[in-house]
Amino acid sequence: MSVRAKKELGQHFLVDDNILGVIGRLAEVEGDDVVLEIGPGLGVLTAYLADRVRQVHAVELDRSLAPQLRERLGGRTNVELQFGDALQLDLVGIAPGVNKLVANLPYSIATPLVAESLDGLPRVELWCVMVQREVADRFFAQPSTKAYGAVSVLIQLVAERTGFHPVSRNVFRPRPNVESAIVAFRRTGMPENFVHVKRVVEAAFAHRRKKLANSLELSGIDIAGADVPDVRAEELTPVDFLRLAAVVR
Repeated sequence: MSVRAKKELGQHFLVDDNILGVIGRLAEVEGDDVVLEIGPGLGVLTAYLADRVRQVHAVELDRSLAPQLRERLGGRTNVELQFGDALQLDLVGIAPGVNKLVANLPYSIATPLVAESLDGLPRVELWCVMVQREVADRFFAQPSTKAYGAVSVLIQLVAERTGFHPVSRNVFRPRPNVESAIVAFRRTGMPENFVHVKRVVEAAFAHRRKKLANSLELSGIDIAGADVPDVRAEELTPVDFLRLAAVVR
């Protein structure tokens, strides 16, 4: 390979075309889709998507990959490349009309990117992302488990899982030291006042070993007069968090 992955960016380039069919199936790719891809890398997935959907908006942090990306895309006119930090960019402005997020997400941004996209990209109907196996398990973890956390609650309040597929380390170059998986989920709705709900959920898990009331207060949530359960955050279901958010400020 003529391009060396940058360890500081958590780059592991997708190089095996065989996994593309799995992604396409789990992403339920259709000809009228407008897809947002974060971290296209060398453009293997980008080209696959571009040949099957109406528009691909690809956001890449590493500008040095531009020549390889453009060579791989071969002049496809339905791909818009944007260079920058996906966590800092106005993704709605960059990708108008986007209805699916399909990506081999860089390990370092997978969790915050997905969490922010839940309300930050309100027109996205389906996510299909390749992430570390540990992160994929966390997205739909159950209460009272080690993997269950704020991102578990937030995703489960907004979406339901529609697909899961373990991924071999051999589809990447360089081979990562961790297992990966593709996880797909479809939007089911958006709770009212989601910004407040998110703030409460993140505060509840900010001090995971403390009881819920202590963690909320330490994070600046006003619980005066509220009936806060005497448990830790991990013991509450996503629906419990909706009830909690309704009685704290």
